Amino acid sequence: MRTLIRPAVLSLLVFTLLAGAVYPAVVTGLSVLFFPRQSSGSLIGPADSAQGSLLIGQPFSQAKYFWSRPSATGPVPYNGALSGGSNLGPTNPAQLQAVKDRIAALHAADPANQEPVPVDLVTASASGLDPDITPAAAEYQLPRVARARGLQEPAVRALVARFTSGRQFGMLGEPRVTVLPLNLALDSLTQAP
Repeated sequence: MRTLIRPAVLSLLVFTLLAGAVYPAVVTGLSVLFFPRQSSGSLIGPADSAQGSLLIGQPFSQAKYFWSRPSATGPVPYNGALSGGSNLGPTNPAQLQAVKDRIAALHAADPANQEPVPVDLVTASASGLDPDITPAAAEYQLPRVARARGLQEPAVRALVARFTSGRQFGMLGEPRVTVLPLNLALDSLTQAP
């Protein structure tokens, strides 16, 4: 019996040390060395006063900002610990009411805008944390943001174009606008002397 237990316990300890400590430490060290920004969460701004992450959406509700895609992470919006969809189907009454409420909020923020509301402004993504909106969602919000900031629409449109990313490798995904850096650039633009 002793000849069987000793190698099993020794193997458990060795592999626990290798897989539970050495391997994670090496991978973490390499990621910090080769990908410092990404390994720290793709934060915008210094780590001690970061303004947000490029990977997680932010809650914006003022008229002067582009609004992110809605979050489905429960009572605390854009909570990375609660990532996941709402699990509500398209015909669920709660989902339909949430969409109607979001459309009403968009119309209340910009009553003059009679364009159809892009779907990504009223439905959450599968993760509930999406930091991006479609170019159509940015275009829908553009007149409201320009008016609220006292800017000309072409200037805001040029800024949106600057923060619009195309398809990855020219074929994967869809074009997207990352909301947080766009809003921070707008703040810098309107606060400039």
